[in-house]
Amino acid sequence: MFKNLSLFRIGAAWSASSSQVEDLLQKDVFQPCGAAQLQSAGWVPPRGLAHGPLLEAVDGQWVLRLKVQRKLLPSAVVRERADDIAQHIEHSTGRKPGRKQMKELREQAALELLPQAFTRASTRWVWIDPARHLLAIDTSSAARAEEVVTLLVKALPGFEVRQIHTAVSPQALMSDWLLSGEPAAGFTVDRECELKSDDEMKSVVRYARHRLDIDEVRAHIQSGKRPTRLALTWAERVSFVLTEGLQLKRLNFLDGVYEDRPSVGADEAFDADVAIATGELRRLIPDLIEALGGEQEPGATAAAPRPGLDPTPTEADAAPW
Repeated sequence: MFKNLSLFRIGAAWSASSSQVEDLLQKDVFQPCGAAQLQSAGWVPPRGLAHGPLLEAVDGQWVLRLKVQRKLLPSAVVRERADDIAQHIEHSTGRKPGRKQMKELREQAALELLPQAFTRASTRWVWIDPARHLLAIDTSSAARAEEVVTLLVKALPGFEVRQIHTAVSPQALMSDWLLSGEPAAGFTVDRECELKSDDEMKSVVRYARHRLDIDEVRAHIQSGKRPTRLALTWAERVSFVLTEGLQLKRLNFLDGVYEDRPSVGADEAFDADVAIATGELRRLIPDLIEALGGEQEPGATAAAPRPGLDPTPTEADAAPW
């Protein structure tokens, strides 16, 4: 269900019941792209049942699903059609279209070709923990996460979110764990990471299926390269890749997590999967935030960090939506 997570904190003042949210989302039910529409986004039933609820509540956790449909219109095809129109104009008038007119012709060509374009659809899982005011979106793309946030803010009165800020930056934490070889209790460092330099060369070093507790990795960090991704395992139950932006990528629930999942029908299986996945993540995320020195309001003075850790908050200057 969840493969990547972008995390947000919902404003403390917002509250609503699941039935109120369900009613509010109904005005943004997914509709396929119209003939002249490049993209369409809207909510679909998480269980995949026609005319089912748009919000599923399982053990106090809310699950939504956003569907996005895009028309595929290759730029080369648009340029070719615009050139055809331009040639026709030149033959008819004896005048070659200028740069400004060519831009208009490309826009005209795109509108003309849209009804014939193929479409591609994708869905994104959305998890809301209303008690903890946590929003998690199943994507590692900032642009795609913003699409979801924008629709929620538009649909739900008073709904505000911000990125989660911590006393210690993920980069500093990953550097410390790689240098010291001593991650926080419950976490283990796995065999993958990416290091980038901040200089004009922007050099990148990647390790995959490789030991990281070696002098070579430590030398890269000491020379100025910063970790941007690090593979971790939490409590021997969930593995993931932590990013510099506090995203959890390639989530994988390990052997034993679903061991006691009952063998039931599709409806009960959905509930079991949601309960198990969110149950694990509701313990993992607070442990990770605690390892990062705890959560802070943007602009707050950072608590004294562990020696060697950079207290710079994550995305400190980001404004709430």
